[in-house]
Amino acid sequence: MADYTIAVAHLYGDLMNTYGDYGNIIALTYYAKQIDVDVDYQLVSLGDDFDADKYDFVLFGGGQDYEETIVAHDLQDKATEVKQYIENDGPLLAVCGGFQLLGHYMMMADGTKVNGIGVMDHYTTNMHDPKLTVRNDERLTGNIVIKNNETGEEYHGFENHQGRTFLGESERALGTIVSGNGNNGMDQTEGVIYRNVYGSYFHGPIFTRNGNLAKRVLTTALTRKYPTIDWQSKLNAIPTETF
Repeated sequence: MADYTIAVAHLYGDLMNTYGDYGNIIALTYYAKQIDVDVDYQLVSLGDDFDADKYDFVLFGGGQDYEETIVAHDLQDKATEVKQYIENDGPLLAVCGGFQLLGHYMMMADGTKVNGIGVMDHYTTNMHDPKLTVRNDERLTGNIVIKNNETGEEYHGFENHQGRTFLGESERALGTIVSGNGNNGMDQTEGVIYRNVYGSYFHGPIFTRNGNLAKRVLTTALTRKYPTIDWQSKLNAIPTETF
């Protein structure tokens, strides 16, 4: 047994895993094991409690419209604890539908409005929104590359979404578009960063294709739990997987 352990919550991993988002936890575990850290995986789904003080990393993946509607209703019961986790600088990765549901609301392709939990300041319209100036009535799909303006890192992935997300004033983009469409196809943003939350439309999954981001988030999670250890140096000493 390793000397160190991080507890990982997979929010609705049995419902919101359409594009294999669990692969992000596999990637995190891959790097953790190389520095003698165990990962305690826990599924948190419908009717389960979410304890903000219990977890060191949270994954909230994407799903189909039907599953997202079910999850959106249940998520309201977890909103207070999720907000507390985020505001206490808990590391969280939200992908596609998970990204959308942390915001104020999302519009389904058929025009149905689904309320998010509003713990972050973005909102998501649909591809039929009349204010869109590009790619109206089209899904945003294909390979995508972005550059993080703070670190200079490039991230590669695949996007496939009809929703158009617009960030709030308290949020900044995960990256600026190098190629592809991003959050809405208009403002050259992709994803979101708020405190230690990373949101993205990237499938691949994002951590498996971009080990630099996986190691960055793992460093944050470990430093938050075990602050006296230089985790960045430990992770810098092992190879970073990218493709």
